[in-house]
Amino acid sequence: MDDQTGLTWRWSRFALGVAFALPAVVVTPFSSTLGLALAVGVLPAAAFRLPPRRRGRAVILLVGTLSAVGLLVGSLLATVPAVAVVGVFVSAVLACINAAHGRVAQLVLVLVLPMIGIGLSFSWSPAAVGLSACIVVGTLYAWLVSLLWPERDEPPPAPTPVPRRRAMLVYGLLLGTAAAIAAAMGFLLDLEHVGWATAAVLLVMRPVRGQLIARSIGRAISVLVGALAAAAFALLAPGDLLIGMVIGVVVGALCASQESRWYVAPGFTTFIALTFILVSSSGAPGARFLERAGETLLGVGLALFFGAAVPSLLSLLSRRRRSRSI
Repeated sequence: MDDQTGLTWRWSRFALGVAFALPAVVVTPFSSTLGLALAVGVLPAAAFRLPPRRRGRAVILLVGTLSAVGLLVGSLLATVPAVAVVGVFVSAVLACINAAHGRVAQLVLVLVLPMIGIGLSFSWSPAAVGLSACIVVGTLYAWLVSLLWPERDEPPPAPTPVPRRRAMLVYGLLLGTAAAIAAAMGFLLDLEHVGWATAAVLLVMRPVRGQLIARSIGRAISVLVGALAAAAFALLAPGDLLIGMVIGVVVGALCASQESRWYVAPGFTTFIALTFILVSSSGAPGARFLERAGETLLGVGLALFFGAAVPSLLSLLSRRRRSRSI
């Protein structure tokens, strides 16, 4: 169903999401950490729209593989903070310049680049390798499950228009600067999760101002709701069985609402990610909530400044120069 508020919900996709989460649901009562890691592994597939034809669903494998690669690249860069800051900037510029070269290049921009940002939180470690492996395995499993879902007659989505190369270069410089500043602040302030603010920049910024503002508001609200729900859930001290059941509901809801105009996906992914952190490490739920919320707002603020304020200032200066030359 689709209401006037922009929230879309499909019960058939909810069932698909529950099927995606089934291994995590089964494993969590025996090992909540492993179960949540498996849930993290299927998030890229659950957040991605299901292609109408089985032949096209092979893209799920590509999405998962690119996500895992981006996470590993980010964790490798994080071993040397200065290299990480420069690497994020260069990666953003190159991804923007190449975005016009087909669908894979666009996936690199909207998927691999944010995963590089997320990877900065791990700094090359067994945890990063393990999560990447979970994503690959989860993606393969999700693809096999998706093949069981019936095909449907539906026109392919219209390709996303990409601005001209010069405009994308300017956008890439702004995006890279915002993400690099977020990463640098994370390292300088010794934040435990450097990637949260960096990823927020890379997930929110868009070359079209309307999309940027909508995604900024949507991500801020969604992350705050998801983080608050995860902190409140942790305060209840739930048993592993209940955690497993909730995983199934959350991943199912993510899948069911993936076609929404509202940017609701971050709420579900934040709940899973923060619950995983709270289960696998020591830390007060309230402190984790404040950390997640604060770093997300930092990233959103940088995205708005470099994505909206700076371009407006540059446009104003350009008009003034043209008026003076007349």
